[in-house]
Amino acid sequence: MAKKTPASPIRIPTVSSDIDWDYCFLESQQTKIPAQQPTEESYPTSGSEESEDDTKPKEKATDCMSLPWEKLAQSQEKIAQLIKEKMNTQANKELIRCVILSQITFGEEHWKCAQALASLAYGYLTLRGLPAQAKKHAESAKNTLLTWKRKTSSDKERKGILEALVMLYYTLGVACLLQNRGREAYLNLQKAERNMEELKELHKGGVCGLQVSEKDLTIALGRASLAIQRLNLALAYFEKAINSIIAAKGAGTSDLVPLYTEVAQIEQLRRNHHQAIQYLQQAHSICVSLFTEVSPQTAEASALLAKAYAMSGEAQHIDVAEMYFIKSISAYQTTLGPENCETLMTIGEFYKWLIHKGEKEEAHRLLKASLQSRIISYGNYSEKVAETFYNMGRISFAKGDFRQAIHLLRKCLMIQILLYGSEHSKSRDTKNILTLVQRSLVISKEKTSIQVSHNKANLADNESFGPQNIFIDTDSRGRSKAELKTRGKKGPLSSSITGKLDNIPEIGSSYPVINKQQEILGQNGRKQGHLGVKPQAPTLMVQATGLTRDTFLMQG
Repeated sequence: MAKKTPASPIRIPTVSSDIDWDYCFLESQQTKIPAQQPTEESYPTSGSEESEDDTKPKEKATDCMSLPWEKLAQSQEKIAQLIKEKMNTQANKELIRCVILSQITFGEEHWKCAQALASLAYGYLTLRGLPAQAKKHAESAKNTLLTWKRKTSSDKERKGILEALVMLYYTLGVACLLQNRGREAYLNLQKAERNMEELKELHKGGVCGLQVSEKDLTIALGRASLAIQRLNLALAYFEKAINSIIAAKGAGTSDLVPLYTEVAQIEQLRRNHHQAIQYLQQAHSICVSLFTEVSPQTAEASALLAKAYAMSGEAQHIDVAEMYFIKSISAYQTTLGPENCETLMTIGEFYKWLIHKGEKEEAHRLLKASLQSRIISYGNYSEKVAETFYNMGRISFAKGDFRQAIHLLRKCLMIQILLYGSEHSKSRDTKNILTLVQRSLVISKEKTSIQVSHNKANLADNESFGPQNIFIDTDSRGRSKAELKTRGKKGPLSSSITGKLDNIPEIGSSYPVINKQQEILGQNGRKQGHLGVKPQAPTLMVQATGLTRDTFLMQG
């Protein structure tokens, strides 16, 4: 009497190890029943017709008494139901079970066993997202299928083998694509395309009901062509896929959104920015009509459209790009929350755009507003938070706020040392910038003697008429120059001062100049700096002019 093999659960092998898979095959070899192998014609295509009212004990008893090919049919039906219910892990377990039952029923060298392996490989790819495991099982099935394809004479067998080969080569191609092996992906997908053509000839021109549709294969070929930089070929494949989808589902289906996005990417690589914008506008319109204006899908489409307008480099697109960035961020914050990764990524893209436009103040405000969300999302000591401190520090440096820049860059450096160590390139770069800012702060504190030169004769009679102003500019040596201009009884009067001026007040605002010390007061009354002119100068209202904002930031 044969020893009964104890039942054991079927486990899913991981990408790194196939120990469980090998164990499943070892167990199947111990339980083979060669005498019970049916012919291909006797293989049942439909499962049990028992009603759902049958009791579980009866089902278990029936299952124990079922023959291997009956269990195989039941398992195949179960897979379809599990996939429909989005139970991907359970469906993958059943695919493993089907491989073992196929080995018992047909033998390891039969094409139906190879077909089951190809289905398992496709399952690992589409249900589990494991390209390495999918590739391994597809390679295991390839030689068997190719051998049977050459020697078979039955049209029925040939159709089944071709379907399995289409699925197998598609799986190999997409798995290679996910592993960034574009050339290998393209070659495998071409083989899938050739087998698809043979299958269409056997079916007299049309195929339907395949696990890998012609549309899926066309899209994969487009992506593989893009991966190897064959842009015109990729565009042709995507346009073919778009036309087939429009013919089948109409121009408003969500299936078109990812395709329009990928075609826009190709057009951008071809420098056809206007064409790229048109495709992304179509994707955006579909998202708005299907998901409303405030939705993650529309937010993503808006972000892509904003970047497309920004990439065009045309002046008329600047405001439009900013508008779509703001729309995208607002929609993400409303639907996904301010701490969501998609929200923060879009804020990061908008920050880069603002820096490119030279709007440093707005960029700094944007980063500061999103800092707490980044800390919540990524953690206090994360790369993203360090990057935020780094960018804020650089903006503060450019504005001339050296103390704030040092404070932010020190925070960045502390996180980078914790993450990468003090000798990492990122840590060294931050150290170099921090040293530069510290030196700039020291230089800004150094006082330069102010040399006063003015016309005593002109100041002797200084009763003023009309407006009086102080004009501030820089001389050829980079020093600040302030010139007092007024009108006296004997005509225009002026005196000038050259030297380094500390904390020059804002342009376009008026400040009182007081006798003797001649202090320039800010709008809040706080002392900003002083001009050491002669005490004979009258009390008057002055206006600082002649310096740009960047000059003020550098001198502050």
